[in-house]
Amino acid sequence: MSARVRRTTARDVLAGLAVRLLTGVVALLALMGLLEQGRATPWFVLMSSALTLAAMVALRWRRRHPVRVAAALVLTVAVTDFTGGAYYVALFNTAARRSGRTALALAGVGLVAAVPFTLWRPDPEFPFAAVHLANLVITALVLAWGMRVRARRELVEELRRRAESAEAEDAARAERLRAEERERIAGEMHDVLAHRISLVSLHAGALEIRPDLPPDEVVRMAGTIRDTAHSALDDLREILGVLRAEDADGLRPQPGLAGLGELVAEARSAGTPVELEDLAPGGPPPPDSAGRTAYRVVQEGLTNVRKHAPGAQVRVRLERTAAPDGGGELHVWLRNRLPSVWTPSAVPGSRSGLLGLSERVRLAGGRLDSGARRGEDGAVEFHLEVWLPWPTT
Repeated sequence: MSARVRRTTARDVLAGLAVRLLTGVVALLALMGLLEQGRATPWFVLMSSALTLAAMVALRWRRRHPVRVAAALVLTVAVTDFTGGAYYVALFNTAARRSGRTALALAGVGLVAAVPFTLWRPDPEFPFAAVHLANLVITALVLAWGMRVRARRELVEELRRRAESAEAEDAARAERLRAEERERIAGEMHDVLAHRISLVSLHAGALEIRPDLPPDEVVRMAGTIRDTAHSALDDLREILGVLRAEDADGLRPQPGLAGLGELVAEARSAGTPVELEDLAPGGPPPPDSAGRTAYRVVQEGLTNVRKHAPGAQVRVRLERTAAPDGGGELHVWLRNRLPSVWTPSAVPGSRSGLLGLSERVRLAGGRLDSGARRGEDGAVEFHLEVWLPWPTT
């Protein structure tokens, strides 16, 4: 298994320069102290400088192998104080990247390792207890800082995992709802499609068993077969690619535009004032798929009003508008005022109605738009608008 390659960033370069600069500054301060006290023997300065350079090189692996680097630098603090800065950097990385028990163990070893050096080369200006008390305080601060960084990283990682898990769950839920809506549409379309195919079979069978029919009757039956087949093909295109549920018993096609009157009457009897404005022109009605989808849109809109804005007046408008491609569209538009104070609904909502409705409209070749807007009187209203294909010819 190949190891993951970590890309070096500008931040990594700056951090590396900073820790090496800190190591050099600590070593320089220690050297200046020796020079002022007259204790800078050449062999000690040479040995300490060599260990400082080795510590700077070892800090390159402080993130990949923090425990090993810190353990190696613990040995150097037993013979020189030049490498104190490098040791604290390694200890910080151990606390930030490994368990607290490991970091505490290395910190304890470091505190003990510094004792021989202070006994061997005591500082004339600072007593033994003061030196080790300062060392203890610095070690505690480094450990606390590193553990805080580790805790923050773990928190960020946990939040990231939760966000990814929630996103995956939302995507799976949305896909499941789309599949369920497609199955329901397929169930509703089943009866209509089967009826039209049976008509084609019936008329074709009549032509087969009655070859002596008059020519005008043959032409009429052939036209009926052609029209019915075209209608069946239109329905088939609508449900092509939709997963057909095996258990579709009990599902029936929903009413079309002709059933809107009864739907509005039911809503009014349930306490929802509805104003229906039918501006659709007379003549041939829209396609069956558009009519059924329009009925579903109005039904879902009235249901949402009863759930989220009970008692609010609803305006429903149907009209024929021009489509972007030059044809016609059935425009279904609902509007209701939102309550000034939100109260929890007594009817639990799944928050999936608009998602399923959007999928249904898309499969019907239309488009949907919804959301809160400012009305003409400045009040906040919820709008639900759908445009469905309504060919002009």
